[in-house]
Amino acid sequence: MTALPQGLTAGTWNIDPIHSEFTFTARHAGVSKVRGHFEEIAGDVNVGETLEDSTVSAEASADSINTRNEQRDGHLKSGDFFLAEEHPKLSFKSTGIKADAADEFETVGELTMRGVTKEVAFATEFAGVATDPNGNQVAGLSATATVNRKDFGMSFEAVLGGGELLVSDKIKINLELELVKA
Repeated sequence: MTALPQGLTAGTWNIDPIHSEFTFTARHAGVSKVRGHFEEIAGDVNVGETLEDSTVSAEASADSINTRNEQRDGHLKSGDFFLAEEHPKLSFKSTGIKADAADEFETVGELTMRGVTKEVAFATEFAGVATDPNGNQVAGLSATATVNRKDFGMSFEAVLGGGELLVSDKIKINLELELVKA
């Protein structure tokens, strides 16, 4: 069993949506990167006595997607991608956490998008614990993963003249989370 990182204590730590981000990056036309984020996120980390006893549960509102382009956001909410009207939430529930180094772990769990659930492993880094100006105990985590959008039923297939995909199959997910001890 792996001890908890320095300063992290057992209990429930809630995601602070104001100081957290769920972002993603896709390659566009094979030559550039387009980034976006979900504006509505929530969840918690239930820290156990050991790292292995801890769990993560999080969600994002598919309708809150923002890529700084209203037309693109509408397309991403459609049946070509998130099918947000039928599947309003993206969710993640961990199934295991294991340490790679003192402040680095692998968080494995079930990611559900568009009603499809797949196992995804997030490379996770613990950034430490502090006390915020309001006296709350806060902790920071960063996590990254790469998924194939087609694995989740997002089969939009626009191919350009040179054979490049308009939207890459591989999507990079980046989470920057600030947690507040309940």
